[in-house]
Amino acid sequence: MQKINREILISKAKELMENGTVNRVLAWGKGEFDYDVTPSVFKDVSSLDDGFVWGSFCGANFSKYLVKETAKDENKVLVFLKPCDSYSFNQLLTEHRFDREKVYAAGIPCDGMLDINKIKEKCDGIVSVAENNGKITVDTLYDGKIELDRNDYLSERCINCKSKKCVAYDELIGENGEVLENTRFDEVEKLEKMTPDERFAFWQNELSRCIRCNACRDVCPACTCEKCVFDNPNSGVENKAASNEFEEKMFHIIRAFHVAGRCTDCGECSRVCPQHIPLHLLNRKFIKDINAFYGDYQAGEEVGSRAPVVNYTTEDIEPGEAVERGEGDA
Repeated sequence: MQKINREILISKAKELMENGTVNRVLAWGKGEFDYDVTPSVFKDVSSLDDGFVWGSFCGANFSKYLVKETAKDENKVLVFLKPCDSYSFNQLLTEHRFDREKVYAAGIPCDGMLDINKIKEKCDGIVSVAENNGKITVDTLYDGKIELDRNDYLSERCINCKSKKCVAYDELIGENGEVLENTRFDEVEKLEKMTPDERFAFWQNELSRCIRCNACRDVCPACTCEKCVFDNPNSGVENKAASNEFEEKMFHIIRAFHVAGRCTDCGECSRVCPQHIPLHLLNRKFIKDINAFYGDYQAGEEVGSRAPVVNYTTEDIEPGEAVERGEGDA
C-alpha cells in the first residue's frame, strides 16, 4: 500500500483551495506535543504549512464535525477520511445529517494509529515521538531516547481494524484496501462467558470511573441530536457526575441503546475517554447480537442501508428466541 505523507495531503488541499473547489479544509492541527493533535479548520493556504499534521496520532474521526461545518457555510469543505471514518460519513448521510453537496471527501489509506496512553505507560516525560520503519523513537526528559516496536503500541481499534477500505470519497488518494477478517468480538465473547455476577462486577468497576465529562457522547458520530436527553434540566442528571450506582450505569447503557444498529464501531468513545473505560465493548455487544439475530450488518457500509433494528422482515427473530439461544446477555 502506498505510504501517504503530510506533503501529499497538503499538496492536495492547496490544489483544491486554489482552484476554488473548496474554501476550507477540515483536518488535523498541530498541538503543543507531537501526540497532541486536534481537529482544525484551515481557511487559507498558508495556514496549512504551519499547522497541518498527518501521522500516527491523527485518530480523530471528522464525520460528525461536518454536521455543523456544512450548516454554517454554503461553500464546499475538504475533509480527509480514513477507512473507519468513511463508514461514519455514510451513516450520517443515511440519517440526512449533513449536505453531501457541501463536502469534498478525500479517502486516504491508514496503517493504524498509536495509543499515546500505552506509550505513556512505558515512557515518562515524553518530549517527542518519531517513527521509522516500524519503530517509534520516544525522546524523554528522564531516560533519553527509547525505541519501541510500533505494532505493540497501536490503539485497540486499529489492532482489531474491521476494514482498510474507504467506502465513501470523491477522490481516493493512494490505494484502497479491503474489508478485513478480525477478532474484534473476542473480548465481547469473554464477557458473555462470565456469570451474571462477574459481568456486573466488571462493568461496575469500569463505569465507576466515569466523571460524566460527556466526551464519549460529544465525539460519537452516532450522537447528533440537537438536544440530548441528558442535557434536559428536568432529568435530574443534567451534565453532572453520577451520585449513585444507578446513574453511573444509566448514562452509558442508554447511550449504547441509542446508537444500536447505527454504531459503525469507529472506537472514538474509548479513544477520548479520560478514564480509559472500554466503552466500545458495550457497542460491540449490540453489533454482535444484531449480526447473530438478523444476519451480518455493517452500519455505514452503504448510504441508505437500513439497520435490522429499524427494518422489519418476515424473517425477523421472534420475541424470546434470543433467550432460548442463550444469547443477548448484557
